[in-house]
Amino acid sequence: MLERVSGPEDLAGLDSVELAALAEEIRGFLIEKVCAVGGHLGVNLGVVELTIALHRAFRSPHDVLLFDTGHQSYVHKILTGRAPGFDTLRRRGGLSGYPSRTESAHDWIENSHASTALSYADGLAKAFQLRGELADGSGDPARRHVVPVIGDGAMTGGLAWEGLNNLAGAGDRPVVIVLNDNGRAYAPTVGGIATHLGGLRAEHGERDEHDKRNMHDKRAEHRAQQLFSDLGLAYVGPVDGHDIAATEQALREAAALGRPALVHVITTKGRGFAPAECDEADRMHAVGVVDPHTGTPTKAPKRSWTEVFGEQMGAIGAERPDVVCVSAAMVLPVGLGEFAGRFPERIFDVGIAEQHAVCSSAGLAAGGLHPVVCVYSTFLNRAFDQVVMDVALHKAGVTFVLDRAGVTGPDGASHHGMWDSAILGVVPGLRLAAPRDPARLAELLREAVAVDDAPTVVRFPKAEAGPDIEAHARMNGVDILYRAAGRPLDVLIVAAGVTARTCLAAAEELDRLGIGATVVDPRWILPINPHLAHLADRHRLVVTVEDSVRSGGMGTALAQACADAESTTPVRVMGLPQEFLAAGGREEILESAGMAVRDIVATAVDGLRAGPRVGPRIGVPDSLELMEIPEIPQIPQIPRG
Repeated sequence: MLERVSGPEDLAGLDSVELAALAEEIRGFLIEKVCAVGGHLGVNLGVVELTIALHRAFRSPHDVLLFDTGHQSYVHKILTGRAPGFDTLRRRGGLSGYPSRTESAHDWIENSHASTALSYADGLAKAFQLRGELADGSGDPARRHVVPVIGDGAMTGGLAWEGLNNLAGAGDRPVVIVLNDNGRAYAPTVGGIATHLGGLRAEHGERDEHDKRNMHDKRAEHRAQQLFSDLGLAYVGPVDGHDIAATEQALREAAALGRPALVHVITTKGRGFAPAECDEADRMHAVGVVDPHTGTPTKAPKRSWTEVFGEQMGAIGAERPDVVCVSAAMVLPVGLGEFAGRFPERIFDVGIAEQHAVCSSAGLAAGGLHPVVCVYSTFLNRAFDQVVMDVALHKAGVTFVLDRAGVTGPDGASHHGMWDSAILGVVPGLRLAAPRDPARLAELLREAVAVDDAPTVVRFPKAEAGPDIEAHARMNGVDILYRAAGRPLDVLIVAAGVTARTCLAAAEELDRLGIGATVVDPRWILPINPHLAHLADRHRLVVTVEDSVRSGGMGTALAQACADAESTTPVRVMGLPQEFLAAGGREEILESAGMAVRDIVATAVDGLRAGPRVGPRIGVPDSLELMEIPEIPQIPQIPRG
């Protein structure tokens, strides 16, 4: 059946038996392909029949289908002709793990951050209405429907309710909202809305088969109308989202109403794959490469930064009864499983609501506690105003732990945590730490939670934690990691966090070329430690290396600090380009962005050739044979003397 479907139009002629067979083939295809390369599995297994019904009831891309959160769009990709690309899912140059406008005309937006689709739908509906194109219930095929599909926890986000408020208040602007209610984000959804919807799901499950087919549970319908209909939305449902015919009928009914309508669809996350259905943690929401029969990883996972953080957070929780943790629907993904198990009364999951998480944490701090807000780096972008005005302005002792900082890899442009340093560097009083190894993570995390009168930030990547890198000495808070024995003070390499290992390898290569290098780790990268400007003034060139955007980060701040100190030492800033980076392997992306060992060496050599503005020029060979370094070697004993 799957071979017969190359686009949504191929669904129209299929009967109920063929549609059921297609659904099972798609489910098997997802299990085979996603288990082989990694990706979002559980949620997509839950939307197979729903997505088929959507593409039968509406005509994409003439009608606009918006998936929120975007990771539930795999079936949509399959039905719109992209099944052949699934072997390259989330790889460099391959199929995106989210809707992608560059992939297909069927993808209107690129939304990997949750709770956005209703606002997109509001804007699109307004545009189509002004242009005379919006569907109005008349059945005119020239007119266009706008259909946001929201679920997988996205309704817990405040932006979703702002969008819903505007959609419901425009009775003459029909939009068909599909609420994909599976009761979960990663873990079960939280809050009053989740409790209400949970009651509807329970009542829906108690029906006999006749009522289930005909959707005549008036008790559940009345309760839902209290929540949605009184807002101004027509309510259709609840409907079994794994019944293609019933779901298609409900969608067509809502589209014919000529007013804003919500179709309440109940689905099961992980449906049809026993390991996912039995996974109480997150229904195999996202997986790496796993066995398609058992769901277990094919390789033993290496110790990650997230695991190291989780262990340390559990220990800090035992040491500090005033420390509490706040998560935005991601308790397990950010490593808070141990803390939650040991101190369940001291962890708060607020749903996909980063703004609320930060502002609520300011309240926790005002109440005498020390909150630790744990989110992916890219998601803190959504709460910048709260960081500035609710935490920093109030001098609140709140610690932000940013997982997946820097280049993350397969999730692509929206998930790279490459903006945090540039954005947070302008916040008054905020201090930002970047540990280079597990020992420094433990150390800096404790230093961060000890600050009770300002925000602190600790950032680390999605990567293997690796071994510790011991310092030769610590001077005024700056760790000296390397000093070439017997060489002049030619180049000061300032490494931010996990770039230290690459910088040390570059220093070794510079030493081979006869160039003296010093490698330092400032530990707290923002604001700039004044001692760095002093060290810079003693060298002929400074090269800074950070896995965040060059503009506005540690490097540019150090250059400004050197200028303020009237140092004439030039500063070369290395970091990620100010552009959206595609998916790929972490090391692959860093290398393509000019962040490899050879790039650091070349930057240092070019800077020395240019020479300082004052004093003699440095002697550098005209031609340099830079050896290929496929992997960063183990750090040798640091020379003394």
